[in-house]
Amino acid sequence: MSAKNLDIYVIILTGIALALLLVGFIFIMLFLYQRRQHRQEKQLARMKDQYQQELLRSQLEIQETTFKTIAQELHDNIGQVLSVVKLSLSILPLEKEHSAYESVQTSRQMLNKVIYDMGNLTKSLHTDRITQIGLLEAMRFDLDSLQRTGLLEVDLSVIGEEYQLEGQRSIFLYRMFQEMMNNILKHSKATHVNIAVNYSIDNKFVLKVEDNGVGFDIAKKRQASSSSGIGLKSMTNRASLIGAQISVQSQPGKGTSITVELPLEKDIL
Repeated sequence: MSAKNLDIYVIILTGIALALLLVGFIFIMLFLYQRRQHRQEKQLARMKDQYQQELLRSQLEIQETTFKTIAQELHDNIGQVLSVVKLSLSILPLEKEHSAYESVQTSRQMLNKVIYDMGNLTKSLHTDRITQIGLLEAMRFDLDSLQRTGLLEVDLSVIGEEYQLEGQRSIFLYRMFQEMMNNILKHSKATHVNIAVNYSIDNKFVLKVEDNGVGFDIAKKRQASSSSGIGLKSMTNRASLIGAQISVQSQPGKGTSITVELPLEKDIL
């Protein structure tokens, strides 16, 4: 082979090698670019999720503050006014024979009921009370009030020994429980509700609420943009903020079962 042909082969091989190196370099750069882009997308998604979580947390904190303010106003202002009216009615100098006697007595009874119901509402709204008496006692109070109405038959079972949950968690769980009971009263047409609270599972708190109502289509409810789906979304949001999992089982005509599982740190137990 002549020197000239050898030089041509060397040039060709060198060109091929450089082309391969260039292609390899391009592939490596594309790979690094895609990996960096993927990492940035994950970071942006995480930042977006954190932002949404913080926004939701702020909204719920504002809501709890509003509840507390309303409860305080009901107790301090409206409650005092109603008490004064009740006292005024009680000291009216009316004999039984007076034409207005029966009307006044009826008004007193109605006023007593309003004061009692408002007291229950105030206790239900007040965040500090929920933290002080604990989740289970707050639930029992609501269920006792519900039982007295005769609208539902309620069974509450408690498994294991009760322990104190961190304040924010107990408040969110209680609001979720209120939402469940509110949905049952408004939509389920149920006659019986079973509520189970389980403290016995290692590092996990479980709340389960079952009713014998009309049930619903879960997929349609989750997709609903109307107020009919807000309750379920609210419970899901609250569960997410405290690290709980919520599962809903329901079919039209077969009642509804909602379970909330809250993982706990070992030092909470």
